[in-house]
Amino acid sequence: MPKNGKAVKRELDDDVTESVKDLLSNEDACDDSFKKSSLIVDNQAGEGKDCDVEEGASDGEEEERPAWNSKLQYILAQVGFSVGLGNVWRFPYLCQKNGGGAYLVPYLILLVLIGIPLFFLELAVGQRIRRGSIGVWNYISPRLGGIGFASCVVCFFVALYYNVIISWSLFYFSQSFQQPLPWHECPLIKNKTSTFVVPECEKSSATTYYWYREALDISDSISEGGGLNWRMTLCLLAAWSMVCLAMIKGIQSSGKVMYFSSLFPYVVLICFLVRALLLKGSFDGIRHMFTPKLEIMLEAKVWREAATQVFFALGLGFGGVIAFSSYNKRDNNCHFDAVLVSFINFFTSVLATLVVFAVLGFKANIMNNKCVSLNTNRIVALLGNGIESSLIPHHINLTQVSEVSADDYHKMIEIIRGVKEDDYDKLGLDTCSIEDELNKAVQGTGLAFIAFTEAMTHFPASPFWSVMFFLMLVNLGLGSMFGTIEGILTPLIDTFKVRKEFLTVGCCLLAFSIGLLFVQRSGNYFVTMFDDYSATLPLLIVVVLENVAIAWFYGIDKFFEDLKDMLGFTPYRFYYYMWKYITPILLLVLLCSSFIQLAMTPPSYSAWIQEEATEKTLKFPVWGIVVCISLVAMAVLPVPVVFGLRYFNIIDEKSGGRSSVSYKKGRIIKESARPGEDDDASLIQGKSPSEAPSPMPGNIYRKQSGGGGDVDTTPNGRYGIGYLMADVPESDL
Repeated sequence: MPKNGKAVKRELDDDVTESVKDLLSNEDACDDSFKKSSLIVDNQAGEGKDCDVEEGASDGEEEERPAWNSKLQYILAQVGFSVGLGNVWRFPYLCQKNGGGAYLVPYLILLVLIGIPLFFLELAVGQRIRRGSIGVWNYISPRLGGIGFASCVVCFFVALYYNVIISWSLFYFSQSFQQPLPWHECPLIKNKTSTFVVPECEKSSATTYYWYREALDISDSISEGGGLNWRMTLCLLAAWSMVCLAMIKGIQSSGKVMYFSSLFPYVVLICFLVRALLLKGSFDGIRHMFTPKLEIMLEAKVWREAATQVFFALGLGFGGVIAFSSYNKRDNNCHFDAVLVSFINFFTSVLATLVVFAVLGFKANIMNNKCVSLNTNRIVALLGNGIESSLIPHHINLTQVSEVSADDYHKMIEIIRGVKEDDYDKLGLDTCSIEDELNKAVQGTGLAFIAFTEAMTHFPASPFWSVMFFLMLVNLGLGSMFGTIEGILTPLIDTFKVRKEFLTVGCCLLAFSIGLLFVQRSGNYFVTMFDDYSATLPLLIVVVLENVAIAWFYGIDKFFEDLKDMLGFTPYRFYYYMWKYITPILLLVLLCSSFIQLAMTPPSYSAWIQEEATEKTLKFPVWGIVVCISLVAMAVLPVPVVFGLRYFNIIDEKSGGRSSVSYKKGRIIKESARPGEDDDASLIQGKSPSEAPSPMPGNIYRKQSGGGGDVDTTPNGRYGIGYLMADVPESDL
């Protein structure tokens, strides 16, 4: 390496254009090579100055931007964010509802056409610009900065109710250390003369009663608040405390938690699968799953639901993907990451579906045996009084009802049905069929807290499996919560330069306070409202704008040049056509179909009626409809507001305000170009020093702290000062 400014000056072209200030502002201090070195600047007075500032710094006093400790930690963080509760209870439900194994075909097709391209796009922009969602879209154009704010609002809405689901799982986890499990049987009421089963439980089931009455103590409608459920309030406080403690140091703390929260669910799923396969009837469930109903694939609804599931499974539009990737090295292969995480997500969904259907097959077998036993007792009671003894096959011994197999029962029923064709319905015999049990589609909380918990009561050592299952749900939920909260904190910290600890604690306290709405007796109905209206449409709009911003505003050709410079190779041409044409069109079709569905379906929710012990679909009251519309409006509102403020220069794009300085320091291009210059510059410009119009006022060289050598090797494999020049936006020249 040269030892003085004169030696450096001989190595530089005379036409270098960057000023020392611009070069420092575009320095990438997060790459390993930069962390191990310092930049020495010889000013015109000949005095050297060490500069170890990180991008985004102001006045050279900011701390370095944190980075992942390892690639494994980063992958686990992305997997933990994308793999969530929806993989365990939403995907199996959609498989059950939409043709079993046939549903995997449209899902895989749309994963390739929508999921992977958009996931790759978010990873790439976050990694290259090294900012959260607000900074990324301010970089593309300040007028599009509202996209980042919209992502933050949606993340906050989702975090409000998602942590409530984690609190439900914590409650069930705390109640699982009992033998037998508290939802094993219906509770009894004793009075002076008799003992009887609680009527609400007798009309439904033990697990259904425990969920609605003991856990939620739910009201009959959303208009009946009923006060706070103190047990769920404590669980919600515990959930937010865990999130706050894990996130308070950013990725330095949450990254370590990821090792457990991301890997433990796979251990539990595999253990559940092995255990379930050893249970009677499990293969009936798996066979039901993989028996494709191909005719269902012709329905547009199946494709729409598959696209929506792909969209939400990967966490697109939340900002969490961008936030996590912003802490990567700039030359990280984000294309490999996108494909890897997408298929890990898919195979996790398939694994969870196998477990769910195996357990549901076991449960269906138990319910079928109960039905057979009940009907056999009815047949015994009807012998000689509606059913002749001659109709019973000789090899069936009705004196031992418990020994009558399902096959013998169905043979007996076929004979009775054939003879008593006209009077069969009057006998009051229920239809006992494993297929009918498996066709009872249950989703969401019903699957996790009712169907699955009921199946686990029949497991040997049921408390152990219950503890494992709900601990798995807690970990799945926390992994997704970390990404969701990161999608809020990272953009705000990058933009407003607030202390990470203060913002984290403040955000969690605010969310807990608002979250008390969800732990009152009618809270479950508000969870449904937020789930249906605060995320779906706003996120679709956000992702459409993200895709259009990159492909059409910024320019797909320039984006490909950026990717080539960053990755070291040109991505497949497949992505060019996906980002520019196919994916935006598919997203617009999905958005329009979602609008049509909402317009055709009046806002409603499923209410639990205590007296009838059944669910009933009720319409939201007028104020509820206003809240639904307001949720969508508030989530999308930042986009037109920021656009209007910038367009009419209410907030001047050329001002040197706090945020503009922040973005400039992070290699963000200046939106104000000089006369005659094109301000639509690419993220990475490959300008050579000879192409620059003016000389550089100072002399610079790089001093390596990790060893000697006469040539400065850079992370991208180039040598000398050319690497530094490659990062300077054209509008800064």
